[in-house]
Amino acid sequence: MKAAVWSCAAGLGLLACSLQPPVHDVSLALWPVQGLSQAAQQVGPKAQARLAGAVEPRDEAHLQQLLADPQGPPLLWLGPRTWRGDWQIRRSVRIVGAGPTTVLQGSGTGTVVDVEGRDVSIENLVITGTGERHTQEDSACKLRGSGHSLRHTELRHVLFGAVVAGCKGCTVEANHITGRAGDAELRGDGIKLWSADDGLVMGNRVEDVRDLVVWYSNRVQLRHNVVVRSRYGCHFMYTHDCDLRDSALVDNTVGIFVMYSADLRISGSVLAGARGPAGVGLGFKDSDDIQVIGNYLVRNTVGSYFDTTPRSPDHPVLLRDNVIAINDIALRWHSQPHGVALRGNDFVSNPEAVEVDGGGDATTADFEGNFWSDYAGYDLDGDGWGDVDHLQKHLSSSLTEEKPVLKFFRGTAALAVIDTLARAVPVLATKLLLRDARPAMQPQHRLSNLRG
Repeated sequence: MKAAVWSCAAGLGLLACSLQPPVHDVSLALWPVQGLSQAAQQVGPKAQARLAGAVEPRDEAHLQQLLADPQGPPLLWLGPRTWRGDWQIRRSVRIVGAGPTTVLQGSGTGTVVDVEGRDVSIENLVITGTGERHTQEDSACKLRGSGHSLRHTELRHVLFGAVVAGCKGCTVEANHITGRAGDAELRGDGIKLWSADDGLVMGNRVEDVRDLVVWYSNRVQLRHNVVVRSRYGCHFMYTHDCDLRDSALVDNTVGIFVMYSADLRISGSVLAGARGPAGVGLGFKDSDDIQVIGNYLVRNTVGSYFDTTPRSPDHPVLLRDNVIAINDIALRWHSQPHGVALRGNDFVSNPEAVEVDGGGDATTADFEGNFWSDYAGYDLDGDGWGDVDHLQKHLSSSLTEEKPVLKFFRGTAALAVIDTLARAVPVLATKLLLRDARPAMQPQHRLSNLRG
C-alpha cells in the first residue's frame, strides 16, 4: 500500500511545484506588537537645539582635549558638522549632538568611540567609519565599565555596531543600526552584549547585520526592538534570567536561538520569515525554564526547534497563547520531547505540525487546549472544546522517513494530498505524532493578517 502511495506522491511532483502557497505578508504594520509603532517613530537622532549649560568644542583637537581632561565639563554639545577621528572616553560625560547632521566620522581603521569607566552617555548623533577587523571587533561604539548609555544614534554602515562588553547596567536605546552589504556571515554584530549584566536594549532598529548577541549576561531586558535581514535576530548563550518582549525579528535566517541558558521569557513578539534550510523562528539547545507566551511564529521553515530542551522535566518549557502558522514544520524536536507543555496556541496552516528526528513522535509533550486548523472533530455540547481528541497522524511523515527524497515536496500540494487521503482512510496513517485531548474549536487570536 505504501509503495502505491509513494508512487502517487512522486507523480504529483510537477503539480506540487506549480501549486506552491503564496508568499504571505509579514510587514510589521500588520502585527499587533506593543510599543513598536511608537519606538519606530523615535529611533535614531532628531534635530535638536543646543542644551543649556553645554560646552561646545571648537574643533576636533579641542574635543580631544575636553575628553582627556578628568575635570572637563560634564555636558558637551557637538554642533551640526562632521567630527573626524577615533575617540577614547575615560571619564564621566554626556555628549549630545544636534541630530542627523552631527557625524562622528571614524578613521576606518578601528573603533570610532571607545568608552571605559562610569556613566558616559552618547546621544543624538551619527557614528560611521569603523575599521574592518573582526578580530578586534571594530565598532561604532564600545562600552566597558558601568552605567553607560547609547541613545538615539544612527550607527551607519558599520562592521560592529554597539559592543557592550564587561559593562554592568548599560543601556542601548532607540538607535538605528545598519550593517554592510554582502554575506551575513562576514558582517559584525549589530548589538553585542558580552558579560553585560542588568543591561537594557530597547527600541532599536537593526538591519543587515550578523547577529544581535546576548552572551554570558544575566538579567538583560530586551524590549520593542526590530531586527531584519540578518543572521540571528537574537542569540542568547550562557545567559540567565532575561526577558525579550514586544519585538519583531523578521526575515532573518533565525529569529531567536537560545543555547545553554535558563529562566528566559519571550513574549509579545513576531518571529517571521526565517526561511531556507536553516530557517528557524525560535530554537533551543540545552536550555531550561523557558516561557514563550503570546508570540507570532509565522512563515518560517521551522516554527520552533528543541534540542535537549529542557534538559530535565523539573525545569520545564511552556509555550502558551502563541500563533504558530504557515510554517513548513510547526514544531521540530531533535529527540523525544519531555517537559514541554503547549497550551492555548493557535496552529494554523502548517503542512507538518510536528517532526521528531530519528522517526520519533511528540506524544510525550503535553498538548492541551490548542486550536488546530485541520481539526476534524466536533463540539456537540457547544462548550467551545472539541468532544474528541485531536490526533495528528501524517502518512507523509512515514513516507519521508522511508524515502528522504520526498522531503523536497514538504509543504506542497503533493504531500498535502497524501495526508488528505490518509484522513479519509485513517488506516493508511498508522503513526501517531501528537495528541491534544482538549482541542479548541476557535482560534484565540486575530488571524486575518495571515492571509496571502
